[in-house]
Amino acid sequence: MMEQVCATGARATSGRSIDARVSQRTFFGVSALLFVVSTGVTIAGAASMSAMGEMPMPGGWTMSMTWMRMCGQTWPGVAASFLGMWGVMMVAMMLPSLAPMLWRYREAVGGIGELRLGWLTVLVGVGYFFVWSAFGMAVFPLGAALAALEMELPALARAVPLAAGVIVLSAGALQFTAWKARRLACCRAEPGCCLMVPASPVLHALPADAATAWRHGLRLGLHCCHCCAGLTMVLLVLGMMDWRVMAVVTAAITVERLAPRGERVARVTGVGVVGAGLVLIVRAVGLG
Repeated sequence: MMEQVCATGARATSGRSIDARVSQRTFFGVSALLFVVSTGVTIAGAASMSAMGEMPMPGGWTMSMTWMRMCGQTWPGVAASFLGMWGVMMVAMMLPSLAPMLWRYREAVGGIGELRLGWLTVLVGVGYFFVWSAFGMAVFPLGAALAALEMELPALARAVPLAAGVIVLSAGALQFTAWKARRLACCRAEPGCCLMVPASPVLHALPADAATAWRHGLRLGLHCCHCCAGLTMVLLVLGMMDWRVMAVVTAAITVERLAPRGERVARVTGVGVVGAGLVLIVRAVGLG
């Protein structure tokens, strides 16, 4: 009898293990597919924007058409186009580092049906990208207003290359701060910070309800926006529609989140960003 019980228990354990592996493969497979699709759409959008050309500005630089209203366009239409592109771009850029956090959420919930767990995971992701969308909604009017001022004030336009270098330099310096280190820790594998439960080597369970999932997604998004503030500024300054800049920033964000020594990676990234800022400043001073 005891042998039968043990055998039954072993089969149940084996079955749960197989189900967990299937669930994990499915989750990361869907995540990879979403990443590929969003990346393709982002690259296509960037190519379309590049085909529109750029406007030469005083100071020897060019302004992207992202911030301008073209003939026949309305400002609400331009804003909607920007936010759509921004949202797809954020999915492509942030999903590689978000997917492990979503998987940890699934592990912390556990004990419910796969379908319900899937919907709760989607809700966490929607909350996360809602925060990034809100950030984009704040970025667009500021960028459009600044672009309008630069076209009207040549002196301001001539100062842009130097200002860009200073911003990039500051973003690189931010990578070395304790503030950055704390935010990065909250975006890595620390359950106490990211899962809203007491820090412990054991992963605590989270309530399997929509309100908790939504709040968890918002919390992840806010932590991520803070952690990526410097690198996001680099993206905006160096060219939001330049796929090469997007690729470099995406790689930097992903590696500092997932590498075993993420804080060291962040500092190495900071060295590169500071160097890029210095090059931009020297070039701007030479042009001036």
